[in-house]
Amino acid sequence: MYRRSKKYQEQVARLANAKAAKELKRLENAIPADRTDLPALRRVIEITDYDSGSPVTHRIELYRIDRIYCYNVNIDRKPWKQRIGWSRILEGLRKALPRMRQFDDV
Repeated sequence: MYRRSKKYQEQVARLANAKAAKELKRLENAIPADRTDLPALRRVIEITDYDSGSPVTHRIELYRIDRIYCYNVNIDRKPWKQRIGWSRILEGLRKALPRMRQFDDV
């Protein structure tokens, strides 16, 4: 092993102290844990469908679970799917509400 000079050893100690101070400052400025808690009900989608003659409103509630961007979904207060992703929710919505034929007398 090579010997460390006094000057080099002081530089190593100074850099280590600076790194420790920077890490301590980062930890002090971190977001508190209580601010990251999310509510159980994360999103609500309300859809009003006028195609049937009288307006029909559906309420889709998305509840938080342990995975990011996944939800437990209730439609009109009845469970629909458990642990489903945002893309699959939109796919189900698209399939449940297909396009209606446009009539010429409008």
